[in-house]
Amino acid sequence: MKKELGIFVILAIVCVTLAILSPEFITATNLQNNARLIGIYGIFAIGMGIVIMTGGIDLSVGSVSALLGVVLSMLLVEWKIPPFLAVLIVILLTTALGFLNGVLITKVKLQAFIVTLCGLLFYRGLSRYVTNDNTKGFGNAEGFETLKFLASDNIFGIPTPFILLLIIAVIMWVILHRSVWGRYLFAVGRNEIASKYSGINSDLMIISAYVVCGLLTGIAGVLLAFYTNSISPSSHGNSYELYAVAAAVLGGCSLRGGTGSIFGILVGTALLQVLRNLVNLLGIPSSLDFAVMGVVIMLGVLADQLLQGKRQK
Repeated sequence: MKKELGIFVILAIVCVTLAILSPEFITATNLQNNARLIGIYGIFAIGMGIVIMTGGIDLSVGSVSALLGVVLSMLLVEWKIPPFLAVLIVILLTTALGFLNGVLITKVKLQAFIVTLCGLLFYRGLSRYVTNDNTKGFGNAEGFETLKFLASDNIFGIPTPFILLLIIAVIMWVILHRSVWGRYLFAVGRNEIASKYSGINSDLMIISAYVVCGLLTGIAGVLLAFYTNSISPSSHGNSYELYAVAAAVLGGCSLRGGTGSIFGILVGTALLQVLRNLVNLLGIPSSLDFAVMGVVIMLGVLADQLLQGKRQK
């Protein structure tokens, strides 16, 4: 918990400093936009964090969100499927893809990096194929205005994605930190072989982690699709797996597995978004977004390495 509190203090310092350097940071519009993006990225990051806690990784979440956006647009606009049924279909699709990842990793014994890297390429290519590389969208959301409101509007001035993130975070905090499933998940992440000998079905735990990641990717993907209101299959959700990994690692999830917290992931997501906002507000070239993520991931891994060395001593 000390690491998470340390990140929270850094977040507070960065926010205060940015507010002083650029008063635009604390305007209602900017704060709402940040909260909306934190909501979307945070749901992605919680799913990624759960997988990372098992010692795995999912590089396909950005491409999955592109495929989801394309399918959702076709269901709603072209095939006129009832809105909430369409959402259920695409979320079940991404959950099934998470299950497939888990099975390939645990039963076929493929490396998580390879499985999800192949997914990154395949789902992106499939999205481009089914659309003939044409951009999809929702237009003025005629016929599903309520769904668009729930996905991209505000309630009492608070963006709905941020509210949804808080609800999901509370549910996942209870499941991860106050249930047997959570204890087993951490045990598998710390030492998969030892957990097997202690009677834990490690394969089932790993599969369930990827299923949760797929489910949350689906929810975040729906929000992202309505936020952009336009899905270009070649670029939609591009590099979002990096945002998710960076937020989770920055929030205290060790790439070795076995450690992490929902609170830390939320703080990591918020800090990453504030840093990206800093780049924009201070007039720093937006191309440095990736440089910021690279530094964030490196610092997170370095901090984990140093803490690991101290524990071993």
